[in-house]
Amino acid sequence: MRAVRILEHGGPEVMEVAEVPVPAPRAGEVLVRVSAVALNNTDLWTREGAYGRPEDPQARSGWRGPVGFPRIQGADVAGRVVAMGADVDEDLVGRRVVVDPALYDGDGPDAHPVGLMGSERDGGYAEFVTAPAARVHDMTESPLTDDQLAALPTAYGTALGMIERGRLRTGETVLVSGASGGVGLAAVQIARARGARVLAISSGPKTGAVREAGAHEVVDRARDLAERIRAAAPEGIDVVLDVVAGDLVGDGLPLLREGGRWVVAGALGGFRVTFDVRRLYLHNAQVIGSAMHTPTHFRLLMDLARRAGIQPVIAAAFPLDQAARAQEELARRRHVGKIVMHP
Repeated sequence: MRAVRILEHGGPEVMEVAEVPVPAPRAGEVLVRVSAVALNNTDLWTREGAYGRPEDPQARSGWRGPVGFPRIQGADVAGRVVAMGADVDEDLVGRRVVVDPALYDGDGPDAHPVGLMGSERDGGYAEFVTAPAARVHDMTESPLTDDQLAALPTAYGTALGMIERGRLRTGETVLVSGASGGVGLAAVQIARARGARVLAISSGPKTGAVREAGAHEVVDRARDLAERIRAAAPEGIDVVLDVVAGDLVGDGLPLLREGGRWVVAGALGGFRVTFDVRRLYLHNAQVIGSAMHTPTHFRLLMDLARRAGIQPVIAAAFPLDQAARAQEELARRRHVGKIVMHP
């Protein structure tokens, strides 16, 4: 089969299109023919080795540690089950599926993700990929396209994990940073579906698309951001869904209402943060880290997708052999929505 692998950490030049054996599903696994695979920032950061390690923030690392090379990237897979290993229900063969890409620290419904397909194991930048049968969700009846289904796992899973951990309730005011990106746009859509009042931060050319996705108001990030947010929500913010971090945390924490929750799932604006801790404890605020989703969150997401309760936006599609070009397009951040590839 054709696959795109990274041979080491580095730029797009470390990616190669190769002919490799079709993986054989082991006991408890299925083999999925990939129809569409979506790109994420984690693809860029895993390729670059940009995640660091607890003991050395500057170390080159994958999502949760050293990457075994060569590695087939790609966390977000939609496709059809074509074969199975031992101890797997035969009824899955032929079903249209989405793969939960998380590797969990246990089997329970609230297990934490400690690894990711495409980083800690081979992923979907290929014609075929194996996955545990327990992590394959039957989406045969979903009206969403394969491209839209592939857009769901990482971006929408991360967004739903943030919303669940932040305990967002109907009628609350939520602020979404990086709202034109994959996770941000997903957060806007899901928060709006939850009945929240959605404020979004984006740049001028993309504000229309963010508003169309469900934001009640879009704040331009260009200048005087904290004051613009205060003007849009003078009563304060209940929940922040933040993939930017950096200066936004220190500037924005005073905008939280009593008992507000600031949920962080990214660091596009910088991973070193300074804030006035008095704004935290005097107002019973919480800063919550959120890495992807739990199995329970992912099942909720799949239920939402089966009834088309969300409509992922597809920005562009590339053939698999243009993976390097697709990643370069992702890195430019000129698009709104998700970039996908077709093996």
